[in-house]
Amino acid sequence: MGSTQGGKTITGWAARDSTGILSPYTYELRNTGPEDVYVKVICCGICHTDLHQAKNDLGMSKYPMVPGHEVVGEVVEVGSGVTKLRAGDIVGVGTIVGCCRNCRPCNSDIEQYCNKKIWSYNDVYTDGKPTQGGFAEALVVDQKFAVKIPEGMAPEQAAPLLCAGVTVYSPLNHFGLKQSGLRGGILGLGGVGHMGVKIAKAMGHHVTVISSSDKKRVEALDHLGADAYLVSSDTTSMQQAADSLDYIIDTVPVFHPLEPYLSLLKLDGKLILMGVINAPLQFVSPMVMLGRKSITGSFIGSMKETEEMLEFCKEKGVTSMIEVVKMEYINTAFERLEKNDVRYRFVVDIAGSSLVQ
Repeated sequence: MGSTQGGKTITGWAARDSTGILSPYTYELRNTGPEDVYVKVICCGICHTDLHQAKNDLGMSKYPMVPGHEVVGEVVEVGSGVTKLRAGDIVGVGTIVGCCRNCRPCNSDIEQYCNKKIWSYNDVYTDGKPTQGGFAEALVVDQKFAVKIPEGMAPEQAAPLLCAGVTVYSPLNHFGLKQSGLRGGILGLGGVGHMGVKIAKAMGHHVTVISSSDKKRVEALDHLGADAYLVSSDTTSMQQAADSLDYIIDTVPVFHPLEPYLSLLKLDGKLILMGVINAPLQFVSPMVMLGRKSITGSFIGSMKETEEMLEFCKEKGVTSMIEVVKMEYINTAFERLEKNDVRYRFVVDIAGSSLVQ
């Protein structure tokens, strides 16, 4: 670990090309500025977006790239202007680490929609240095983009909430879907989907999991507490469930037709897109028009919503279903994630790993 005074030379695991294979990489962090905190990483969740970025699936990747945007760590140094955090605090850092602070989204505390937002990695910070993520010993981040983890919440449990958790919480909050008694659908039961089930149930919703096969039925109903399970290819069951849902959170990250799911929505129902897909989706307009339905999207959540979500999860006892791995397992974890072979989120134990091989 480099000195916390001046530039900090640290080791992370980086992808060098579109194979997405990660290996040790030594680089220098920027100095801790007046508004910055220097965070020693404890653990970091693995999100499907990390896989997309490492493999250049979206065509915008810059290498070498240290992924990881579900970061939990301990503050070990604070800048002279830092007021909200202090050394020893356990904090979380999510998908973005900067914004312009002047536009409408920034002034409305929804900085995730700022057109000049700065990503946690695969981006460039204001000083011209590339941003690097949480699969590393440490990071330096503006205090605005670090949230305090509630006391008593385990770091490995908090990590997936910083992306998967707030990604689900934000649209339910924004679209007025937090009241109890609603009927919701969760399409796709991966990292985000499983948090969707847990958070929606904690809000008092009747939750239906919608999947392409029957293989996750027991997990959805018995382990996650969903109320119903629909197989999208079962035409009879899908027809019986028509006009029954107030909303559907669509977490599927690959191309899929929307019509079967639009038919499940009630009048004024909302289909909320969350899967990152690089191909156009399709639907016929009467499916929307005849029920005054909405197809909309939502992107992670604001820093304010992240803080609210963490407190909500602590109060309601909402936890993630995770598999903790060491950094040397990261490439195998990526392979398994690509095959959806994880229930339901990998978390890398950074502090307990040897980052140098």
